[in-house]
Amino acid sequence: MSIKIKENIATEYSCNGKILTFNKPLVMAIVNLTPDSFYDGGKYSQTEDVLCDVEEKMLQGADIIDIGAQSSRPNAEELNTEEEWKRLENVLPVLRKKFPKVFISVDTYRAEVAKRCANEGADMINDISGGNLDEEMFSLVAKLNLPYILMHIQGKPKTMQQNPVYENAVKEVSETLQTKIQALKNLNFEKIILDPGFGFGKTVEHNYQLLKHLTVFTDMGFPVLAGVSRKSMINKVIHTNPVTSLNGTTVVNTIALLNGAKILRVHDVAEAKQAIELVEFYKNA
Repeated sequence: MSIKIKENIATEYSCNGKILTFNKPLVMAIVNLTPDSFYDGGKYSQTEDVLCDVEEKMLQGADIIDIGAQSSRPNAEELNTEEEWKRLENVLPVLRKKFPKVFISVDTYRAEVAKRCANEGADMINDISGGNLDEEMFSLVAKLNLPYILMHIQGKPKTMQQNPVYENAVKEVSETLQTKIQALKNLNFEKIILDPGFGFGKTVEHNYQLLKHLTVFTDMGFPVLAGVSRKSMINKVIHTNPVTSLNGTTVVNTIALLNGAKILRVHDVAEAKQAIELVEFYKNA
């Protein structure tokens, strides 16, 4: 592997007067405001439903709430900026007011949506495109100075799974992320969380190669997020579906933790929290 950077992994990031600490792995809870997400699309059609779901996930131990208004599953309908914002504008201010201390992440690849969300109190930007789909995103996150999840994707969400090709997935994904890290550093921004992008322009084999060699990404000096919850990389191996894949998700999350993941992005908070507790106890035995 050509890229291996020996640095200490960042241990905490500040955001809106709060401190996000990575000395122990964190749970990021998925809250989709979409009717067409692959697992829970249409589940939360009313603001009150969202608030109840967030409260439940916080009680289960969620450290971060990740709200998304644009489905990123393959072949999902693409919204324009105003349509995406319309799904967020009534929820985010209410959520911020009711839960002032919770870390709120917004899952968007549009700089304008990210800016509006930051103005309403969002603490973190989760960009599935790693800046590929909006050339203004890097300059915006540098200006906002909020933690930024830099994810790798090959292609665009609508077509990314049609024929993903790599000569060496681990090498190519890590080199792409390193180039983007340098671009952000050139803007004097380093509140970066790395996401290798499981399922985003990768075959099942590519996903498990990335999982097996996750330390390549942790060696880059930034916290690594693993987002595998109920995805096809699990279902295609053990012949489950998004509804029946909780056990498989826990197994893959455990592998990610053993390989250095600092954030698990999940639908099921309690089970992820248990995986973290067990892995941490095992590591310290």
